[in-house]
Amino acid sequence: MKDITLHSKWFIKAPISEVSGMMTDFEKFPEYFPKVAESIQIIKREGNHLEMEATVKSFGQKFPVKMKTEILSGRGYISDNESPKFGTSGREELLLSEHGDGTMIDYTYQVAIHKRWLRVVARPLIGWFSMKYWQKAVIDELRKKLEK
Repeated sequence: MKDITLHSKWFIKAPISEVSGMMTDFEKFPEYFPKVAESIQIIKREGNHLEMEATVKSFGQKFPVKMKTEILSGRGYISDNESPKFGTSGREELLLSEHGDGTMIDYTYQVAIHKRWLRVVARPLIGWFSMKYWQKAVIDELRKKLEK
């Protein structure tokens, strides 16, 4: 059951190889995007498939997330994420495509909310706030680091 689907697209004036390089270098996520990731550890790696344990930041809180991620070579990633403490799980897709003189980021996160009380506030709060926060904490940082 998916309670919320978050979706947005952004354009970055940078080559797809550079955007993909940053967005799939999970070990450096806390360095690149400190507002959303405190730590990420790769627990298991088989080819393009990673299992990771992360401490992420959102809504002024830090919470653990388990991630099973497939890196799509040069095109982004798909990740099944679970956060029992926060009470959510979901599928995150970050898909990249060449677009004119840059890269189009197509981001979708389908979230299932397992805590009943959270569902009451989640749709409006998570839906609006999450994408605005992600744009500021990730997309704007990408633009600062990669756009010339």
